[in-house]
Amino acid sequence: MLFSIIIPVYNRPDELTELLESLMAQAYQQQLFDFEVIVVDDGSTQKSEEVVLAYSTHLNLHYHYQKNTGQGFARNTGFAMAKGDYFLVFDSDCILPTEYLQTVYDHLQHHYLDAFGGPDSAHDSFSPTQKAISYAMTSPYSTGGIRGGKHSAEKFRPRSFNMGLSRKVWERVGGYHITRMGEDIEFAIRIEKAGFRTGLIRKAFVYHKRRTSFRQFFKQLHFFGRARINVRRFYPKELKLVHTFPALFLIFLLLFLPMWLVSPFLAQLQGLSLVLYASLLFSDALAKTKSLRVASLGVWAVFVQLTAYGLGFLTEMFYPLSKQKIEQHKT
Repeated sequence: MLFSIIIPVYNRPDELTELLESLMAQAYQQQLFDFEVIVVDDGSTQKSEEVVLAYSTHLNLHYHYQKNTGQGFARNTGFAMAKGDYFLVFDSDCILPTEYLQTVYDHLQHHYLDAFGGPDSAHDSFSPTQKAISYAMTSPYSTGGIRGGKHSAEKFRPRSFNMGLSRKVWERVGGYHITRMGEDIEFAIRIEKAGFRTGLIRKAFVYHKRRTSFRQFFKQLHFFGRARINVRRFYPKELKLVHTFPALFLIFLLLFLPMWLVSPFLAQLQGLSLVLYASLLFSDALAKTKSLRVASLGVWAVFVQLTAYGLGFLTEMFYPLSKQKIEQHKT
């Protein structure tokens, strides 16, 4: 079996270095499978060509530079170049544990999946802010509870930061039809509707850096909230009640101060509920991270996450569809 690892990158040569280092460190049985790496540089001004050249003697590595089209269509370029039986897709800000490829291979041999996804986690080297953001993105008490997983409120669907699909899936379903704004959700829904077997490989996790500041995190989650509405334009029935939780949380926060003018008693109950929720988050984060600082930042990260996602969700929902510039692509 040959794995084709596809990595779209945009102005992140340093992060790509860490990902390629982790690929060099993979422990796997070469007689069973091998892998190639395809880096698609999506119109970067900080090109990754020198990074790729530095690793080309150690990895079966291919580099392609193209004009900027967005991460979805950059992955399509990688699919078209791939020679493998199975395509593995990673974001450039991921780091793979040494057993990642062997874990995926072993799982596919015993529990075959046409497409899969894996979880993400925080590496010990991550900053407290990065660890807090990782907690917010994986906690069942935040939007992690609607991303699909062991403790999630909806069915798991692979996400493109850590995703695999067979060549057969690509040949029948095609690649990404949109390049941003929920492109991985739309892609996963099409794979599912085509009748392919999809699932979560819990042990196939990656260390996902995500954002290094809460300002960047806010912008990212605002975009994620917009993306959820964008997916609804293609699949209206895929918007569930659980997806409105961040928007309802934002509205709840905005009503806090006005509520004091209407009913101080209700305002006190509202404040108490926020304290209880924050306490739940802190306790859960502390149990998982064993760090008071990360747990404290984790509470703040969840509040930033929910407000940003909710704002993006509401903004996109009420913005006239006729004014949207939705990029589509027919494969």
